[in-house]
Amino acid sequence: MKIGIVAPAARLHPDTAERVAALARDVCGGRAELVFHPQCFLSDGHFAGDDAARAAAFLEIANDASFGAVWFGRGGYGSGRIADAVLRGLGPAAKAKTYLGYSDGGFLLAALYKHGYRAVHGPIPHDIRRTNGDVGVTRTLRYLADGDAAGLEPSLDGRPTVAFNLVILSMLVGTKLLPDLAGHVVMIEEVSEHLYAVDRLMFHVTSSDALRGAAGIRLGRVSDVPENDRPFGQTPEEIVRHWCDVSGIPFLGAADIGHDNDNKIVPFGVTT
Repeated sequence: MKIGIVAPAARLHPDTAERVAALARDVCGGRAELVFHPQCFLSDGHFAGDDAARAAAFLEIANDASFGAVWFGRGGYGSGRIADAVLRGLGPAAKAKTYLGYSDGGFLLAALYKHGYRAVHGPIPHDIRRTNGDVGVTRTLRYLADGDAAGLEPSLDGRPTVAFNLVILSMLVGTKLLPDLAGHVVMIEEVSEHLYAVDRLMFHVTSSDALRGAAGIRLGRVSDVPENDRPFGQTPEEIVRHWCDVSGIPFLGAADIGHDNDNKIVPFGVTT
């Protein structure tokens, strides 16, 4: 498996690439070849290069038949800015690949899945910078190199499924990037948002038509919640249950996803 790493949003630190490459050698031996596109290390304000550079790098790897996967180097912000350019530039070789990321990468995962590409939520190279960060990165390496199903989210049950950061899902609502989610289990997680913001986001996604007909919502971890000037008064689960009750969308329980090393892999669509 030849895996190309690009940075559709924020810049990847060179030492991160070195650490992930070393881990891949230990975990996969010769079963995986990691290629970090030079664009990963560009810097243009907030982004890993300007929009044109990020889109061009993505398409260079996606349209190269020698690669079996495109791995998003990190999140941050910026993937949505290049989604249209990426979709316009994809060629025949791009259909045969796996596209894996999460967080801000959800913009691209949504767009790719909508157009019939294999999109997968899962740990990314930048996650190695977490405490014990090799755990999550190893999960993805084994999945991509060996098809190892041990790292899949355990509640996957044969129904079509997607997984998004809640802010990204909310931003996708009402845009042409969002796929039809009828019949889907929609897994959500969030990081670094006040609980009142989580409540606001849930109001938005459940009040729109985007989730009408969805099989239900599963809640992943809501982590690193900032302290508010007064307690919100509801837990993340209580917030999600409330808006599921109001909207009539089934609440299906927990999902083992989040901005942490326990973040599990969720292939979009039906997992076979």
